[in-house]
Amino acid sequence: MRTALTLAVSAALVAGTALGLAPAAHADTSDAETQAAGSIRFVDIAGDGGTILKANVITPAGAGDSARYPVIVLPTSWAMPQIEYLAQAQKLADSGYVVVSYNSRGFWQSGGEIETAGPKDVADASLVIDWALANTPADPARVGMAGVSYGAGISLLAAAHDKRIRAVAALSGWADLIDSIYSGRTQHLQAAALLGGAGHLTGRPGPELRQILGDFLSSNLDKESEMIAWGRKRSAATYVDAINANRPAIMLGNAWGDTIFPPNQFASFYEKLTGPKRLEFRPGDHATAEATGLLGLPNDTWTSARRWFDHHLRGADNGVDREQPVRLKPRSDAGYESYPDWKSVGADQRKFALGDSEHLWANVDSGANGGIVMLSNLLDQFFQAPPVASIPLLPRAFAGVWQSERYDSPQRVRGTARLHTTVTPTASSGTFVAYLYDVGPLGMGKLISNAPYTFHDKAPGKPFPVDLELFSTAYDVPAGHRLALVVDTVDPLYIEHNPTGAQLTFSSPAADPSYVSVPLRKE
Repeated sequence: MRTALTLAVSAALVAGTALGLAPAAHADTSDAETQAAGSIRFVDIAGDGGTILKANVITPAGAGDSARYPVIVLPTSWAMPQIEYLAQAQKLADSGYVVVSYNSRGFWQSGGEIETAGPKDVADASLVIDWALANTPADPARVGMAGVSYGAGISLLAAAHDKRIRAVAALSGWADLIDSIYSGRTQHLQAAALLGGAGHLTGRPGPELRQILGDFLSSNLDKESEMIAWGRKRSAATYVDAINANRPAIMLGNAWGDTIFPPNQFASFYEKLTGPKRLEFRPGDHATAEATGLLGLPNDTWTSARRWFDHHLRGADNGVDREQPVRLKPRSDAGYESYPDWKSVGADQRKFALGDSEHLWANVDSGANGGIVMLSNLLDQFFQAPPVASIPLLPRAFAGVWQSERYDSPQRVRGTARLHTTVTPTASSGTFVAYLYDVGPLGMGKLISNAPYTFHDKAPGKPFPVDLELFSTAYDVPAGHRLALVVDTVDPLYIEHNPTGAQLTFSSPAADPSYVSVPLRKE
């Protein structure tokens, strides 16, 4: 696991370092040269407390002093340099937008320390808007923000605090930071380590971030409430009432297999929004659905974002307001599906019972796992090759297995599967991970979804009920296959809390039967 994690971190950082060379090379270009070329200006913008933010600006060709254009502000992703959005910024400028992209504070050449979308980052966004309105032909009545990952999170938070923001495209981001990397009260180890490592190598983490990350990765439960409060302050879901009062038009886009910001939290946030909104999910992992667009290649996600801005900032009658707002692309060759709302996605709930009790020894990896951050779901996106496990060969001492009947027709899983079971531990703390597999005739299981669950302060030997949401997905189970629910206690993606020698029993009491509820598309 450590080797795989190191490779993932290294690959991300090498890519970021390669991109980071360009701003340094362009930084010496004079304003006169860039203006004459009619392309890009590299500028310094004073952020909160006077911290210098390195930025670039593109205006529509031939923009005069009297004309006013909609403006889009793009904060960079975590660990990415300020040229991240150049390809998309040029496309937007060619369509009549002023575009200002800036390096988030604490990263690369921008000043300050990494605040992890804290109050200073939110203040920076508003000050960048101030600068754009004062120094470009930007229209103060038509302000938008967009970004990938970290830029998406900052954009949503800024929309809660700045009424001038009228439209947002938040791509591969988070609305609830705690539900993203601490879902099921379980630390998402590889995700946190990737972010922490990238932050240390491309930026300057502040003392608060260093403390929070240290407490998080060391499982310091004495600091749990402080970590949760820190995350809530940095979550747009905390400020949903303010966002609804401001009524910006918000588009949310994410990947089904996002191992850093899983899709559930975006869907939950979407349901709470009352203004103009749109939700899009596609196959892939974190930021992979947008990646080709950052290289200037055709990309569905960025095309959709431009349509969103065209309608809400330029008044284009492009039909966005008349389309069903929830748009999904399944993890198969199937095309896009549209729904009126999120609850309609998995309208047909089917249960299969978990009748037999399963007794597991903890601390041993059974072979069932969620894969490797940033790699496994990328393979699924391009080759439909998710993590696999031989279900008949899983060691039953370390893995509980329940299977449905064999299905005569395809089962189109859409939305969020839910596990209800009863657990009896031998220790007060413990962790298990639930996996839902598509099992073929030879017993080979393809991973559909998973989710971790951790408990503390439970009475040993006393059963307690568990309700767990698996990560949302859209997956077609072929006819002749069956579903399998597998639980084990070790997964390299997560930190586990099982004491040495601990055991877990999963049972199905007559008064409270265990089951998996699987959401299916209503035919």
